Amino acid sequence: MFNTNILCLALIMSLRNKTIFSFLPKPGIAAAFCAATLSALCSSARNPENPEDSIDWNHLDDFVVVKKRAGNFKLSGPENAFKIDRSELFKAACCNLGESFTTNPSVDVNYSDPATGAKQIKLLGLSGSYVQLLTETMPNFRGAARPYALRYVPGPWMKSISVSKGCSTVKNGFESMSGQIDIEYLKPEDPQGVAINAYVDSELKVEANADANFHLSPRLNTEVLAHFEDRYMNHDGNDDGFADTPDIRQFNLQNRWDYFSDSYIFHGGLGAINEKSDAGQISHSHDRNAAGSSTGNPLYEIALRTQRYEAYMKHAFIIDRDHNSNLAMMASGSFHKLDASYGFKLYDVDESNAYAQLMFETDFSPAHNLSAGVSYNYDYLDQKLRRTQSLDEPGVVKEKETTTGAYAQYTWKPSDKFTAMAGARADWSSMFGWFATPRINIRYSPVENLNLRGSVGKGYRTVFGWAEYNYLMASGRQLVIENLNQEASWNYGINADISIPINQETIKINAEYYYTNFDRQVIADYDSDPHSLTIGNLSGKSFSHTFQIDATYQSSFGLSITAAWRLNDVKTTYNGRLLEKPLTSKYKGLLTASFSTPMDIWQFDATLQLNGGGRMPAPYRLNDGSWSWGERFKAFPQLNVQVTRWFRHFSIYAGGENLTNFKQKNPIIASPDPWGPDFDSTMIWGPVHGAMAYVGIRFNFGKL
Repeated sequence: MFNTNILCLALIMSLRNKTIFSFLPKPGIAAAFCAATLSALCSSARNPENPEDSIDWNHLDDFVVVKKRAGNFKLSGPENAFKIDRSELFKAACCNLGESFTTNPSVDVNYSDPATGAKQIKLLGLSGSYVQLLTETMPNFRGAARPYALRYVPGPWMKSISVSKGCSTVKNGFESMSGQIDIEYLKPEDPQGVAINAYVDSELKVEANADANFHLSPRLNTEVLAHFEDRYMNHDGNDDGFADTPDIRQFNLQNRWDYFSDSYIFHGGLGAINEKSDAGQISHSHDRNAAGSSTGNPLYEIALRTQRYEAYMKHAFIIDRDHNSNLAMMASGSFHKLDASYGFKLYDVDESNAYAQLMFETDFSPAHNLSAGVSYNYDYLDQKLRRTQSLDEPGVVKEKETTTGAYAQYTWKPSDKFTAMAGARADWSSMFGWFATPRINIRYSPVENLNLRGSVGKGYRTVFGWAEYNYLMASGRQLVIENLNQEASWNYGINADISIPINQETIKINAEYYYTNFDRQVIADYDSDPHSLTIGNLSGKSFSHTFQIDATYQSSFGLSITAAWRLNDVKTTYNGRLLEKPLTSKYKGLLTASFSTPMDIWQFDATLQLNGGGRMPAPYRLNDGSWSWGERFKAFPQLNVQVTRWFRHFSIYAGGENLTNFKQKNPIIASPDPWGPDFDSTMIWGPVHGAMAYVGIRFNFGKL
């Protein structure tokens, strides 16, 4: 292998100098000889998991070595959007969706509650509830699934992630307020083969993933995706008596199908998730009595039991290929069952969702495109609640909403320099009546390599309070959820990106600003009462200003560097006072570096983050006389690294996360007495575990 690789490299360098084949009479003969030789000698050095990221041999007639494509790249449409492909996802452990944005400057993932393991995406400085989460363009993971959805999508299953900022297309509904995240899974029609990923870290978390697709005929394909994870050790690095992360055992399975004909395309599939999560106290702290607790209390335990079943289908009828005219119908359904206990508090829910959309698209001409359709969404939640630590009978709360709507979206592209996309939809909710959603996105390219974008649009969201906020029951605070009105917001954004050629290299610079103004926002008021948490609609102003600038340099010799800086100004009215939104970083800095050796044999990745400080909710004195927390939290750094060795049919990767070993001190307030009124596990702003090492292996067997 070593000698072959050296010879391959020598041949490549000779090609770049255009000297080695000067003795041959015709360049075509030289090119043919070179192509055959390199193909034979170097096939074992190509990246089997990402063939598109290996050297492109199609242009040897011109003696050109083609650079790798970036794994995180801007999309060219009127929306401010980018795509993260598998080569970028492979730069970190990427065990699930929540761990897929480590190297991304725009998307943050933070704990909502370390005791339960609930995490949320943050985009434009706003919580993940304002990001519309899609799986292959269909809304998914609603209601009770939302707090834990990031761990329901295994990283090795994903083919790419598309992220659009600000107001997005109206095709997918009205719920995009800060942006959309669309997950694309591996496809049955992808090249036939079997792949396996195995992972273990220093905290004894074990994962195994498999995907296999089979081409049953030239038109019919199927695919099986399987996932298993388990944690075999309760880790308590800060010695507060609580597990730093929950013990999660998850089984996840999908079966997907597709069928193609000349005028019809079908995609469909079934999925099931079974998850058991246990967290909470793992020992009685040595100073329990100092907190004034009684010694007779049992351990405070958090138990989540989840069963989820889902199905989807897509039908596309091709009417006129010359004008890209097609009629499509999409439908999905899910059943989500969660049985959750937080000490003696109880939240059980049976949630059903059904979604359908009928869509027509056509190009009137190369410059004019029309998309129109109708949609239907149904949510039903049957919930049982015990809101206190007493053993009273649980109450019953039932919620149901049916939403029907219609939309039209027109795209005008008179030239490569200008694109405008305007859309509007009208929807009727069984809970809130009629509402309208207008949106517009514009792209203008005054000169080559410069793109200017602007957007403005409205978004709405129905909030099922207990379903989306049940993790806040892991607290001594009394959780109060008022009758919630529909949220509404306006989002405005501008963006400029430019590619600057320097010799044979390119630097890409992106700058953007977004302003989001809320009406009837649903807020969690931590400030008004230290022993109560009220979820209710906003009374006053609430807005977000976000500015970001980032630059990426990618060389032809395997080096890629990205630097980014983002400022957040997020303020909300609490009890008549306009304050910084608590637990939200004021800024973020990011520096990533990636280097691949020739032939992509070795890959080295490093990511350094600087997460800015921010405001804490109003502190108060605990029973022991100490303050609950400071008025603000400080900035903190995080460093992640990974090394990957590629072979013909497998790769080995090893790395470390949070190598700066920064941990939030006392992430759980009053942890010695979780049964008391001061207990609170929701004041989370930083990492809860220190440095962690991991190792994994990926197999790609190809066609069996």
